[in-house]
Amino acid sequence: MDFTYSARVEELQVRLLAFMDEHVYPAEARFHEEVAANKARGNGWVPTAVMEELKDKARAAGLWNLWLPESELGAGLTNLEYAPLAEITGRSHIAPEALNCSAPDTGNMEVLVRYGNAEQKERWLKPLLAAEIRSGFAMTEPAVASSDATNIAATIERDGDHYVVNGRKWWTSGASDPRCKVLIVMGKTDPANPSAHRQQSMILVPMDTPGVRVVRPVPVFGYLDEPHGHPEVDFANVRVPVANLLLGEGRGFEIAQGRLGPGRIHHCMRLIGLAERALDLMCRRALRRTAFHKKLAEQGVWRERIADARLQIDQARLLTLHAAWKMDVAGNKAAQKEIAMIKVVAPNVACQVIDQAIQLFGGAGVSDDFGLGWAYAMARTLRIADGPDEVHRNHIAKLELSRFLTA
Repeated sequence: MDFTYSARVEELQVRLLAFMDEHVYPAEARFHEEVAANKARGNGWVPTAVMEELKDKARAAGLWNLWLPESELGAGLTNLEYAPLAEITGRSHIAPEALNCSAPDTGNMEVLVRYGNAEQKERWLKPLLAAEIRSGFAMTEPAVASSDATNIAATIERDGDHYVVNGRKWWTSGASDPRCKVLIVMGKTDPANPSAHRQQSMILVPMDTPGVRVVRPVPVFGYLDEPHGHPEVDFANVRVPVANLLLGEGRGFEIAQGRLGPGRIHHCMRLIGLAERALDLMCRRALRRTAFHKKLAEQGVWRERIADARLQIDQARLLTLHAAWKMDVAGNKAAQKEIAMIKVVAPNVACQVIDQAIQLFGGAGVSDDFGLGWAYAMARTLRIADGPDEVHRNHIAKLELSRFLTA
């Protein structure tokens, strides 16, 4: 395997790094100021003007929809080519959306590209690719242990030319955003099917359908993540046309696996960038701050932790690149072990590096002044989102043990 970046990727890296320096990092403070001002006026869910300005600049710079591999709809990059670019965007919490490369829209667009019919693509994929709308993904439920997706209890029942959706979801990222116009909902169409993995289906539910109700924004370690949000959503006798079903009844798990593989690796790519930014902050602070008559950078304990951070980040990056390469050459299914491995490693590494940065910053680290608290909250959440560590470790172990089983 060869992880050498192509000339095209190197050129995109240069352009993207310049875009981050010139436009994204300077816009972070304004983004927070706009959100705070909207909250003070009583509605923190108003989209910010600065984000729309960044999107226009990203389009003009040719840094748009970089994430979509093997498709004329995006940049046509492979997963391996996209990895270093996603890492760069992961250094700022506002960069992915600015380039139309943020979750859950990327995963939902991937679903529509792979599994949507012509009508579904026309109605939903095109405006998502243009960032004219946003979307949400409704899978997890508060009433069941959703780490085992066969527990999902929401129902999608056929009634003539419609399906009727009932159930309650949460962590429906993006559904609080007024730009969110459609949800991909997973529920049971055939609960009596003897195969637990053929009971579920996925369906497109427009947000303005009667019976769809955003119950509350769910905070993540106290952060509501406005104007995006991760709300609890109730579906009460929600009627949508049969044509809104994706792929066919009983294909929900198949779609989920096709969606979550790329989604997981994108999270890991961005987490490496987040960890890199935390390490940058850590090094700069260590060189500026003095304690007990010595710069922190001159103290052995902090040199050791900085070295450990570099070791951990580079190991996580190599694992991520290997998984991306495997997805490109063998397909997502063949790379399931590698994807599971990085989904365990990358969030844990990010958590550890950010935690040490918080420790070095001391009281400032647990304030909101440097963004480390928010960064830790996001990284820690991703040890659960898209499958918790325990599920992925169990899957890795099964794949390892299978090599030693005899017929």
